[in-house]
Order: sequence, then C-alpha cells, then structure tokens
Amino acid sequence: MKEGLVPATAARMVQRHRLSTRLWHWANVLLLYTLFTSGLGIFNAHPRLYWGQYGANFDHAWLELDRFPGWITLPALYNLAMSRHWHLTAAPILIVSLLAYMLWSLGNGHIGKDLLFRRGELAPAHLWRDVKDHVRLRFPRGEAALHYNVLQKASYMAVIFLLLPLVILTGLTMSPGMNAAWPWLIDLFGGRQSARSLHFLAAFALMAFFLVHILMVLLAGPLNEIRSMLTGKYRLPEEGR
Repeated sequence: MKEGLVPATAARMVQRHRLSTRLWHWANVLLLYTLFTSGLGIFNAHPRLYWGQYGANFDHAWLELDRFPGWITLPALYNLAMSRHWHLTAAPILIVSLLAYMLWSLGNGHIGKDLLFRRGELAPAHLWRDVKDHVRLRFPRGEAALHYNVLQKASYMAVIFLLLPLVILTGLTMSPGMNAAWPWLIDLFGGRQSARSLHFLAAFALMAFFLVHILMVLLAGPLNEIRSMLTGKYRLPEEGR
C-alpha cells in the first residue's frame, strides 16, 4: 500500500440525509415528473407564449414552438382534458409538500445548519475555487463530503425559495377561480399571459436543475449517492485517494 493512503476498511458509513429530506426528495421526483410532462401536454394546446394580459392566435408571441412529442408528455397522445387532470391533481400535493418541508426544515434546523451561507463562503475567491472544483469534477472527500458546498447551497435555496414558489404562484395566477379570490396575483405578475410565460420558464429551470443534479450524482458515484437518499446512509469518501 502506498504511503499516505487510507486502507479501504477505514471508510466509514455515516448518516447523511434526514428522513424529511429523503421523503420530500422522492415525492418531488414523482410530482415534478407528473407536473412537467402534463404541463407540456397542456402547452401543446397553444404552443405560444406572450407578455401581458392577453394572448391569442393573432397577438404577437415572444416564443412560438412546435408541439412537444408524445414521448415527453402526459398522456403520450394529445389529450388536453387528461393533461389538465394530471396537472391539477399533482399541483395541490406539491403546494402542501413544499409548505410542510419548509416548516419542518425550519423546525429541525436543516435550513439553518445545512443551507445558510457561512462567513466567507460568498467571497469571490471561495466562489471561484468552488466553480473550478466543479468544472474539474473534484468532489469533496472526508468530512467535507458531509456538508453542502456554496454552489449546492445556492442551487437548493434557489429551487426551494424561488423556483418552486414561482411556479406555484404563476400556476395559481392562471386559474380563473384564484383570480376571483386573489386578484392581486394578476397585478403581481403583470397579467395572466406573463404568468404563463414565467410558469414555463420556471418549469424548464427546474428541469435544468434536475438534469444537472442527475449528472452530478452519476459522476460522484451513483450507488453511494442513491443509497444515501434511500436509507440516509452514506459511505464517506476517503481523503487522499
């Protein structure tokens, strides 16, 4: 054995993710899949996006697309009523899930201990070092692997406190029933069509986060990463290897 290397038997198993985090993670996998694919099915009914209050065939669209293929929509064949059914079934569950996770994470200290930025983490030198480590696929080892780095914190905070609330609020703004109950939502987003555009952009930002997240899991070691999100147990990467 080379000098400085730790024997494989020295690797230890640790508890990495709380039960609340694991449950919310897997619930989101199912919910976001259902919402994204059914949302694309709804979008196919009128694949154009506008800013402002109005949007119809003869209005100027800032984005015009072809229909999304059936393999990425729910259901696979174009059926607006069924897409709306799936979307409106999953959406309230996502709202309740997000609120419950926020409250639970505040109560058990997850946000304060794991996600808030520490002194010096937002310094340019620290940020640049973290970016370089990600580009070079230098993943943390030893005790450092138990803590979120600054890019992880920023992305998770953006998803939890920006993208998910945005996609929920813009979705509510598109509902005529919610317009009657909360008319201020339309003013907040500058019109129903503006809300639809922001809803579309937020949904694709969430999907981009998901794809990058999956890529990082595959590169960091999928068996260890997936086990930690299923059981909470994580084999600590050894330092010096």
